Amino acid sequence: MSAVLFVSGVEPPEAFALLSHNVSRITSTAQALLEAESADVIVVDGRTELANARTACHTLSQGAGTPILLIVAVSGLAVLSPEWGFNDFITDGSEPAELDARLRVLTRTTSDPDVLAAGPIRVDGAAYSASVDGEPLDLTYTEFELLRYLMQHPGRVLSRETLVSQVWGYDYYGGTRTVDVHVRRLRAKLGQFDHYIGTVRNVGYRFASAREAHRAG
Repeated sequence: MSAVLFVSGVEPPEAFALLSHNVSRITSTAQALLEAESADVIVVDGRTELANARTACHTLSQGAGTPILLIVAVSGLAVLSPEWGFNDFITDGSEPAELDARLRVLTRTTSDPDVLAAGPIRVDGAAYSASVDGEPLDLTYTEFELLRYLMQHPGRVLSRETLVSQVWGYDYYGGTRTVDVHVRRLRAKLGQFDHYIGTVRNVGYRFASAREAHRAG
């Protein structure tokens, strides 16, 4: 059973009531951003207010790492574009079985332990690649491992000593200063999204949650 946020000013389609997913209706994009971390999928209602749905999809795709399913009327299919930021779409009136399948596919995609995503930042451990806003990041081996470890522990304060032992290895004797150097380089490569890596004074670093990063952005 998946946790689904349904973003709309009206009730969800009847098909949702026939499924086992835990659906919570919220009325604003701002609220969706606040609750995104607790959801497996965000469903944006574009059945009537398509322009508002487009704005919601774009905002959520930038500020949350949760996959987005757009519901749209058949008449609105012609104007859809991947640039909106949704991960998948479904037409209004689709059978419950199709809706269920779409939700399960999106949930399964984000549960892949090799793939980490936070807003525009994505790390694929299996492919050993990282990207920001779809653009590949040119990272060294250590920078990649550092980013991956930070993203694996969002919201948790990680000391320099912990990062050295987990990223560089217990047999590394170069000191914790190297952590600061690598974080500085990593932030430079993240560009405008460098605020995802926060500094905890006199302790270490902390990878922000999607909600915190959105507020800082």
